[in-house]
Amino acid sequence: MLRSGDIVLFQGDSITDYMRKREDPDDLGNGYPFFVSALWNIEHPGINVKFLNRGISGNRVRDLKSRWTKDCIDLKPTVVSILIGINDTWRRFDSNDPISVEDFERDYRFILDKVKEIGSKIVILEPYLIESVKSERTPNKEAWRIDLDPKIHVVRKLALEYKAIFIPLDGIMAGYCSSKDPLFWSYDGVHPTVNGSVLIAKKWIEYVERFEM
Repeated sequence: MLRSGDIVLFQGDSITDYMRKREDPDDLGNGYPFFVSALWNIEHPGINVKFLNRGISGNRVRDLKSRWTKDCIDLKPTVVSILIGINDTWRRFDSNDPISVEDFERDYRFILDKVKEIGSKIVILEPYLIESVKSERTPNKEAWRIDLDPKIHVVRKLALEYKAIFIPLDGIMAGYCSSKDPLFWSYDGVHPTVNGSVLIAKKWIEYVERFEM
């Protein structure tokens, strides 16, 4: 459970960024960070929490590493929420710029070590891929899955090692897509619709409320 005075920092790629106005440091964009803030304030009006979004579209783990001091440590968050990894697979297929599992783990471990140094709590959402959504932007998802799954396993391992609150988003999205048209949740198998963003936000709050922060 979050406490009054907590500063929650959302970090990641376009799924987190979601068209936020970067000139406004308090803007949360239109994705799941915005809905987390809205739902939290509706459900817990007496617990005043500051929510920040520093997700940047297109980022990989190594991009977070390069800006981690300015966009994380200097903000002094009490909770750091990270959703990153799909671009570490995507760039292999659209730019011929693969990221090895070893490099992915090394850079992810670096950012988690820095968070631990300042004593912040950690929330980790695993990257996800919805193969059943057909899109010209994300063809051949079967090959993507071969690259992504080992990175998801790294995220799960690190979440356990660093005692993070872990949200198994790949499994969650697959489960919801089995009972409702996947296009309801994502328009290309990677980026969520508004419905998908609300789902991620609701699951974020659900998992965070389960644990003593």
